Amino acid sequence: MRRRSLESNHHEEMEKANGKPPPSRLCFLATLSAMFWIMIFYFHFTVLSSNPIGKPEQPVPFSVSAQPQRISEAYEAFELPKMKAPPRSKPSDTRQAPEAFPFTRALRTIENKSDPCGGRYIYVHDLPSRFNADMLRDCKNLSLWTNMCKFTSNAGLGPPLENAEGVFSNTGWYATNQFAVDVIFNNRMKQYECLTKDSSIAAAIFVPFYAGFDIARYLWGYNISVRDAASLDLVDWLMKRPEWNVMGGRDHFLVAGRITWDFRRLTDSETDWGNKLLFLPAARNMSMLVVEASPWNANDFGVPYPTYFHPAKDGDVFLWQDRMRKLERKYLFSFAGAPRPDNPISIRGQIIDQCKRSKVCKLLECDFGESKCHSPSSIMQMFQSSLFCLQPQGDSYTRRSAFDSMLAGCIPVFFHPGSAYIQYTWHLPRNYSTYSVFIPEDDIRKQNVSIEERLKQIPPDVVEIMRERVISLIPKLIYADPRSKLETLKDAFDVAVQAVINKVTKLRRDVIEGHEDKDFIEENSWKYALLDDGQQTVGPHEWDPFFSKPKDGNGESGTISAEAAKKSWKNEQRSQA
Repeated sequence: MRRRSLESNHHEEMEKANGKPPPSRLCFLATLSAMFWIMIFYFHFTVLSSNPIGKPEQPVPFSVSAQPQRISEAYEAFELPKMKAPPRSKPSDTRQAPEAFPFTRALRTIENKSDPCGGRYIYVHDLPSRFNADMLRDCKNLSLWTNMCKFTSNAGLGPPLENAEGVFSNTGWYATNQFAVDVIFNNRMKQYECLTKDSSIAAAIFVPFYAGFDIARYLWGYNISVRDAASLDLVDWLMKRPEWNVMGGRDHFLVAGRITWDFRRLTDSETDWGNKLLFLPAARNMSMLVVEASPWNANDFGVPYPTYFHPAKDGDVFLWQDRMRKLERKYLFSFAGAPRPDNPISIRGQIIDQCKRSKVCKLLECDFGESKCHSPSSIMQMFQSSLFCLQPQGDSYTRRSAFDSMLAGCIPVFFHPGSAYIQYTWHLPRNYSTYSVFIPEDDIRKQNVSIEERLKQIPPDVVEIMRERVISLIPKLIYADPRSKLETLKDAFDVAVQAVINKVTKLRRDVIEGHEDKDFIEENSWKYALLDDGQQTVGPHEWDPFFSKPKDGNGESGTISAEAAKKSWKNEQRSQA
């Protein structure tokens, strides 16, 4: 046996005496093993992972912020590091990810091709009854001059029309009030196939407020506090709802079956006309559908006046269209209306004079008291017997008569672009010459044009093509019976709802993409409505002279619009006499 030295034994005894254990061979082996693995890891990370050509790669940037990097950007950085462009300052660099927006679920429904309602869902606010149903219960007080109860019957269509003279078809015809769109639209919405109670998937949000009926109650003899009360109450109610906070109301829309000027009071003077609904800050974010919109504002949009025809099924429309194609039209042109002697710029007097002098013009003169102008049968019979129907401005830009005439297959003749061309861009073709004739007012005012001669210059084959175009537009210009639903045709309601959805969808995508039209000029709203797809900027337009009336600081022709609204009410009194 090998003996240890005395010195070694002495040293071990000293360590034991001090309480320390003697060193172990195991500790030495563990240390040696650790050094071995450290060398292995060093070799792996410094040699095997190095660039084969000895040049270090640029690291792919990584961010732990709440904004995730787009997949396409990460892919580009990983695969092509040498070609990666230097970072540029652009809006998309700082925009939020789509998942961060509260309307992302709504946009994603568009991608679900198996869902027929994908991208088309509408959420309807459950408003307190004071904003709608209570008004109908108090229908006797909706108008100063007439009992509106009969006109709110049949889901807003009014009483059925008798067809003693055979002017109408057998079903679907009603004595509809021209300002009944509020209730008609609301009842059509109840039948909309893509309603949802989940606002997070809604393409747009409908506010069933009877704005037109509300202001109609108080236009005469009431102070501004009464006129504004319901509008202020509505806005207060909406802004407390969680749905409002998603886009600050920019995805909300409502309908008012009146002209826009009834809702654009410029001051708080008691003598000023209407209420200020469309000038309320919150309402500026919403879209309001009216029968006449302002050329100079961006928060209202024109929809057709209601006609007398409200079909319950597609076949009713097809039969009517075929009938209008086959009619014999013995008059070259016609006009139904009254002169405006108190309006120095009105051309109605000259139009009536020209019609009276012509052997090929049919005239229905309108005035107080009994008149064939107030008979739906007489009006439609005249339109059905005419090739062209004259549609000058009324007390405001637009007239219900324009839609009645097109329903009869009569080609409209307009004298101001504000009467149709800039109003109903959702429902009428941009190329107005395909379905109408335009004669500038000044040509009539200065007696530069004979209407008869101008219309006779249009070749018969062109007239036939234009008339067919008008007849083809009929489905989009009528409101179907709210108690039923058309199968394949889209009516005025369907067209308007889809247009609102398209508008909101585009706005949401612009928000995600960080797009902001800083060059938008609201006073040129009418020009933007005429832009072709892809165009974004506006410039001088041939119709500028028609919309360059003196304006006040709010961009409105205040005095002119208020007077137009007042005169419109006088005409309503006349029509109900």
